[in-house]
Amino acid sequence: MITGNALIREAIAALNAAGVDGAARDARLLLAHALGVAPDRLTLVLPDVVNAAQADAFHAAIAQRAKRQPVAQIIGQRMFYGRNFLVTPDTLDPRPETEVLIAAALAQPFTRVLDIGTGTGCILLTLLAENQQAVGQGVDLSPAALDVAQRNAVALGLDTRAEFSLSDWGMAATGRFDLIVSNPPYIALDEMAGLSPEVTGWEPAMALTDGGDGLAAYRAILADAPRLLSDAGRVIVEFGPTQADAIRAIGDAAGFTSAQLHHDLDGRDRCLVFSQ
Repeated sequence: MITGNALIREAIAALNAAGVDGAARDARLLLAHALGVAPDRLTLVLPDVVNAAQADAFHAAIAQRAKRQPVAQIIGQRMFYGRNFLVTPDTLDPRPETEVLIAAALAQPFTRVLDIGTGTGCILLTLLAENQQAVGQGVDLSPAALDVAQRNAVALGLDTRAEFSLSDWGMAATGRFDLIVSNPPYIALDEMAGLSPEVTGWEPAMALTDGGDGLAAYRAILADAPRLLSDAGRVIVEFGPTQADAIRAIGDAAGFTSAQLHHDLDGRDRCLVFSQ
């Protein structure tokens, strides 16, 4: 027989040996998942004996984390803007900094939204959940990602207001939108080697980099946006903290007359709001 406390101690040692940052945090999250308890209640059950099936599940999860698989993929979900989203190796793990884009989008009314490169659907579905009058379309080049997004829409009860389409950027989008949002691949190819193993080994490369300077998506999205935008519509894009000036210049070339910069909670440049 083994207790939760003993399992946690063993797991922290194993994860530290594997070079995993935040070993104690990750061990606790994975044990909570294996035990089927909320993470904030784990402390209450740590002294208890863990049954064999739960211990086996935990050991398997720790083995995967030691291989640097992200916690969200192991447990199959990630919290974003207060909601749980299904996560798989076919999608990016939703990041907290993307919530800055959500806040910028919600600052003004919208009724029809297009999410380009939707992935898990977390941006589109969060906006629809927060704005009960809105409908939207999510597009992605990955059929597997679109399947994840559709499953998230069903789980959140938003499938009647969200549609998903296979598309190379916005090419398959139809009609006009008063809000276009995107968190596209923005890592330059020569920056990929500096990313963590959790990213390079487990997340889809096509969602991370364009294989060039990291700006190809913005050129495509902003050039095509005037075709898709309604009058007074907005385009909001997320990007890396050194890219704001380059993306603002791309917007200028596409005919946008205004670009409002927003920062993340660490004070880094994070998204631009373009308007005509």
